[in-house]
Amino acid sequence: MSAAPSVLYDAPGPKARRRSLVLSVVSSLVFLAIAVWVVLRLRSTGQFDPDLWSPLYWPTDESFAQVWGQIRIGVTNTLLAAVLAIAFSLVLGTALTTLRLLLGRYSRLPVVLLAEVLRGAPVVILIFFAARVLPQFGVDLSQLWYLVIGLTAYNFVVIGEILRAGVAALPKGQREAGLAIGLTRQQTVLQIQMPQAFRLMLPALISQLVVIVKDTSLAALVLTGPQELLNTGQRLSQFFDNPLQAYLLVALIFIFLNSILGRLAVFVEKRLSRSKGRDKGERDDPANDKHTVTSTKVPDMGGGFST
Repeated sequence: MSAAPSVLYDAPGPKARRRSLVLSVVSSLVFLAIAVWVVLRLRSTGQFDPDLWSPLYWPTDESFAQVWGQIRIGVTNTLLAAVLAIAFSLVLGTALTTLRLLLGRYSRLPVVLLAEVLRGAPVVILIFFAARVLPQFGVDLSQLWYLVIGLTAYNFVVIGEILRAGVAALPKGQREAGLAIGLTRQQTVLQIQMPQAFRLMLPALISQLVVIVKDTSLAALVLTGPQELLNTGQRLSQFFDNPLQAYLLVALIFIFLNSILGRLAVFVEKRLSRSKGRDKGERDDPANDKHTVTSTKVPDMGGGFST
């Protein structure tokens, strides 16, 4: 019996399946050949020497404890900078979106101009300006705070744009319903539109938070500190003369941190969806409606009719 035809796409025929199999095999062989070439190249340059790997990856090495003490400091500073930048970006991004929604067409032009300037500037330039310009105005802070300011200056604008897109994607009836029940324009934005925009754009927001965590590594390019994760990897690679092994470890740690953040995003999204489903079910349940008539029986007035 032949398989039922798909309603989404045409099932591939014998030639298409054979062509796909050939391409898959050829691609796998090419990838395997490249991997073998890379391994042989690394072996010929001595990159598999145990002395290059053991200080970072082997617990019995005499330098392992000291090395991972430095890595712990780097991870702590990276997470601290990321958490502060995320918190400030979310608060300022929400305020920016709210301000753009409440201001008139011409009165919001300065806000739009500021958003376009900050969004168009590279993050590393903003971090550099924070570290070089602010001290000229007497703002003397630690290198960690310059990193946080630079990350916040760029990412709060991006988060604001994400939330504004979420509000624009909502049905117009949401705003009209809020105004119809007597809410002010500000109350409609804050109590009706913004909460739904957060829930609607949660995947995009989480993706931007992952970008913030990765962008903390830019501090190693323009700042003399703080000792964040990439800066720690640079110092270790210079001390042990093993840049490949050190940067590989830094990359693995960043992947691990961002994977945790991604898992947290999936968990939060599922909880919000489940909560939304429960709320909808309770609203749709007639037993929870105070105005539901529990009995349709009409007292018998002598005529003998009842329903």
